Amino acid sequence: MRVAQAVFGVFHHFELARELERRGHLERVYSTWPWSRLKRECLSRDKVKTFPWLHLPQLALQRSPFDLPALDDHLGYANALTFDLWTDLQFLRDLRRGKPSPDVLIAISGAGLLTGRHLQERGGLFVCDRGSTHQRYQENIVAEEYRRWGVERQVSDERDTVREEAIYAQADAITVPSSVAARSFVEMGVPASKVHTIPYGVRLENFHPTGEPAQDEFQVLFAGAAGLRKGVPYLLQAFAALRHPHKRLLIAGQVQEDLRTVLPNCPQENVEFLGAIPQSRLAELMSTSHALVLPSIEEGLALVQAQALACGCPVICSTNTGGEDLFSDGVEGFIVAIRDPEAITARLQQLADDPLLQAKMRAAALARVHAIGGWTEYGDRWERLLQNLLAKSARS
Repeated sequence: MRVAQAVFGVFHHFELARELERRGHLERVYSTWPWSRLKRECLSRDKVKTFPWLHLPQLALQRSPFDLPALDDHLGYANALTFDLWTDLQFLRDLRRGKPSPDVLIAISGAGLLTGRHLQERGGLFVCDRGSTHQRYQENIVAEEYRRWGVERQVSDERDTVREEAIYAQADAITVPSSVAARSFVEMGVPASKVHTIPYGVRLENFHPTGEPAQDEFQVLFAGAAGLRKGVPYLLQAFAALRHPHKRLLIAGQVQEDLRTVLPNCPQENVEFLGAIPQSRLAELMSTSHALVLPSIEEGLALVQAQALACGCPVICSTNTGGEDLFSDGVEGFIVAIRDPEAITARLQQLADDPLLQAKMRAAALARVHAIGGWTEYGDRWERLLQNLLAKSARS
């Protein structure tokens, strides 16, 4: 089995590439990041081809102090089109040089439309790997959130959404990391038989208990990009209603522009915005916090949840975080509905009022980590899926 991959940057695709390489399946990885960045991923140079010419300017724009979403959209769309064209040219050039065609192309969503179609014409399979919910579903729910908070901002470029939907239709299979992501595709009309759930592996060697929560205070932690998509205003409302004489909420992650516009209307007493922090510091905060709260409106599978569990920190998450695939409601933490600050407050209050419950959930969280799959299991699941897809294709 020969497998090629196409990915914007890295994401989890280089974890998958290493697993495929270890099993003897990897032919090539195409990426929009330069080799100077990709060489740390520990793949041989001859297996990696790079096209960084539009992605790097887009990253520079995103990291600048200027908020220019329209320009970011144009660069992102141009990058998707040119990366696909370049990948296809590399694919065709390899064929002319006598290299065998891959059996499968796994392309991160937004990539691989042209290349995947040409591979299918040669009898190969095209798999779209989507790290979040269906693009149209994501756009709809986040746009609804913007309206709720009076934010006048475009969620995404409609051209990207149309292209994504064309990729979903063209692909032989679609992979997602969580049950909530799979349900979003079915809700948007994609046949359930086409969607396959493969939860991400989790590398937890850097996440383990480094301390204990203080007994004379109640510390709540949020980790991730602090924006409306992550439901941060609902957490601020829930925390404000929590009754505890010594409470504090730590927001670890960059504040997004959409949240900045609504923050003046949100309660912020005893709230500290930490900005981006290194993983070592995040592990310390997870170890000493009484709960991690992730009230996201939309996610694929938020790995900070598994990291928190590995540090013994109970998790309170929304139904849209993929948490149901990581832990059990009421055992290692709680799962609540989206946009429900009252439910978050109630669960926080339970933990604040009942130290024995907090200790029980902390112990359950640490025990649960041993059952969470790593990247080897992730590679095993991918190998089984690809073998089954190829066998099915051979029979048809």
